[in-house]
Amino acid sequence: MIRFESDYTQGAVPQILDALLKTNMEQTPGYGEDKYCLSAADKIRKELGRDDLAVHFLVGGTQTNFTFIASCLRPHEGVISASTGHINVHETGAVEATGHKILPIPSFDGKINAQQIEEMVVAHENDASFEHITKPKMVYLSMPTENGTIYSNSELEAIYDCCKRKNLILYIDGARLGYALMCKENDVAFSDLPNLCDAFYIGGTKVGALFGEALVIVNDRYKEDFRYIEKQKGAMLAKGRLLGLQFDTLFTDGLYFEISKHAMKLADKIRDAFKEKGIKLLYDSPTNQLFPMLTDEEMNKLKNDFSFSYWGKFDGLNAVRFCTSWATQESDVAALLKAINEL
Repeated sequence: MIRFESDYTQGAVPQILDALLKTNMEQTPGYGEDKYCLSAADKIRKELGRDDLAVHFLVGGTQTNFTFIASCLRPHEGVISASTGHINVHETGAVEATGHKILPIPSFDGKINAQQIEEMVVAHENDASFEHITKPKMVYLSMPTENGTIYSNSELEAIYDCCKRKNLILYIDGARLGYALMCKENDVAFSDLPNLCDAFYIGGTKVGALFGEALVIVNDRYKEDFRYIEKQKGAMLAKGRLLGLQFDTLFTDGLYFEISKHAMKLADKIRDAFKEKGIKLLYDSPTNQLFPMLTDEEMNKLKNDFSFSYWGKFDGLNAVRFCTSWATQESDVAALLKAINEL
């Protein structure tokens, strides 16, 4: 069975495993104060072209999301998200368990826009009972989204302008950030991100690391005392060097971007194969997540040799998800392309 159901089924890039083995018996300070965390943070700041950014390393995406969101919001404040957003549908109420309501905006393709955000905020401001209603204070976006779609530079600029006008915090979930940055349709440079939001995170779990995410806090207002909240939420890893070493490796010699580009090259091949076969895609996803719409017969044939995720029934067809990753093998993709062609 060849697996395409997610982008975190394998371990880590060999360079990380080599680095972990090589440094295994070293003694370092704990809780992210070791030389590897410091080096990784410096490399990320250099790549982003800003030396004033706070960089923190956490274990996973859900943990990063609820820890940062909880650190920013007061008890009566909530976070705006696409209805399909990870914090709304795939985190078991983790953000709401910290006391902050998620305010969903309906979305089919995973994206929301500046107009929708402004309309929600204005509706709250104009409600006669506004003090009885959770106050919108943060906007949560994913780049790419849960549906593999991406935001353009101009879309992010418009959303951030809206956030600044309406005194909202803009936070971007980058669990699959490398794949968004390396897809052909993307026009957002890595170094653009600090100018487009108040904070974002760089996903490692899905992009080459064993585990780990790098939270980058841009706005000075949210840097102070973050480590207190990080510790309180159980997000401060005692052996923090295990996170720092992984990101130090990923951000050496462009490795993070190189492995992301590999995933995108193979995703493009699979996308083209489905399109050439006349199989429609549910979303216009240019990244590593592909959502072909299959007949029962087509889906059952592919199930014989490949695993993939079932997404839902649309217009009588089965929408499924195929993912590529940094670890996807050319030979596995070749086998899938052959199977698609034979449908």
